[in-house]
This record gives sequence, structure tokens and C-alpha cells, in this order.
Amino acid sequence: MKVYMSVDIEGVNGICNWEETDSSSPKYKEFQSELQREVKAACAGAIKAGATEIVIKDAHDSARNLDILDLPEEVKLHRGWEGIPCSMMAGLDNTFDAVIFIGYHSPSRSSGNPLSHTMNTHIHHIKINGIIASEFTINSYYASTLKVPVAFLSGDANLTNLVKEINPNIETVASKEGRFNAVISKHPNITCREIEEGVYKSLTRDLKNNLVYLPSNFDIEVQYKKQTDAYRNSFFPGCKLIGSDRIAYQTQNYKEALVMFKFVL
Repeated sequence: MKVYMSVDIEGVNGICNWEETDSSSPKYKEFQSELQREVKAACAGAIKAGATEIVIKDAHDSARNLDILDLPEEVKLHRGWEGIPCSMMAGLDNTFDAVIFIGYHSPSRSSGNPLSHTMNTHIHHIKINGIIASEFTINSYYASTLKVPVAFLSGDANLTNLVKEINPNIETVASKEGRFNAVISKHPNITCREIEEGVYKSLTRDLKNNLVYLPSNFDIEVQYKKQTDAYRNSFFPGCKLIGSDRIAYQTQNYKEALVMFKFVL
């Protein structure tokens, strides 16, 4: 079995402040270690389920957060940014049997995580077909273009609820519960055990119903915090300014939407 794992940090156990995500901060090391533990637990569950190859995309900030020496030998680690439109899903292709998301977080404008955002902190939101999109939404749609099912996600409780609404067959583990500018978390050891067990459970089931539904049309709105960003990005081909701080874009080809995101986000 060949498994792909996309890894972020704002959804790991306990994290609740931007300093804790920043590698230049003294607060970072503690939560880098927790991210490492949760990824290691996911790998253990995948290997127990029969995975012989696990490709991990380090997908937070610099994309240089994980220590491969502390991961199983079945792992291949993708570090840094290629600069391609699929971004946090670089390295995924149709040869994979399943996708796993670790450390993911609620979308922008959400109370489910103090660090809620989508792709960056320069925008108010991205809407796809009228619904504020999370990074999970954007990345799971890409997996669906390749016909690769989503087996598992860990992240804040609000996001796990949203994922279940999108596809109830996806196994989830809530790493914490967001309370506006605070979080409530179980002991990290419990979260890691739940992740290992959840990944194992998800990969030992039939995943035929785990493809995230891919819409036939993508009506996209991006609202920026600065109106100057909206005006500048409205010149991207196919985009139009629909308010002082918003642009719109429509396509039936999701890969075209990803190209647009690359240049306007």
C-alpha cells in the first residue's frame, strides 16, 4: 500500500498562538516536537495497516519542520516548496492508494481554532461555490482530480466536524477544541494513540466511498484584507473585481483554479 500524507502544524494538540508556529520563536520547538510525534503516530498506524511506502509533504511555512531520522524507513519526505499549483499536495499522483492529513486546521473566519486561516493570513476568506473553503477542501479536491481517496484527517474539532459533513466515511481525530482565542486539549499521548488507531482503522477499510465529491463547476470568491491586493489580483486572466476588496473567478477545471490560487493568494 502506498500512502500520501500532507502535514500542517496549526491543527496539532495544544497549539494556540502564532509564535508557536514560527521556527524563529523560542516557543516553536515544543510544538514542532508535538507535530513530529503526531506524524510518527500516523506512520505507525499506516505501516501496521500494510503501508510499504509513505510519502510525507511537509506543508507548513518553510516546509522544513520534520526530522526524517525520527521517522520509519518506509517514509520519503518532501521538504521545501516546488512552486507548483498543488502546493501542499506536491508529490501526490494517481499511484497512491490513500491520502492522510495531519495537523490541519479550521478555515478562515472560524472560531474553531485561534489560528484559523486558509492558505495565508492576508485574506479574509476563499469561497468555493458560496462556502468558505478550508485548506482541507482545497487539497482534498486536488486528490479527487487524481481519483485518490481521503482516508484520515487529524486537526481541531471544528474542522473534523466539517470534514464529516463533506464525507462521513473519512476517519477523523480531534486534536483539540478551539474556544475563540483559546484551545482545550487532551493529553498529547492520548491524541497520538488515537491518531495511530484512527489511521490503522481507516486504511484497513474499503475506501471506495472516500473520494471527496468534486463539483462540476467552481465559482470562486477571494476577499482580501487590503483592497489594493484585490485590485492588483483582479488582472489575473479570468478574474474580475466584484467589490473594493473581492475578486471572482469561475472555471469547470479545478486545476485551472489551483493555478489561479497560486498567483492571487
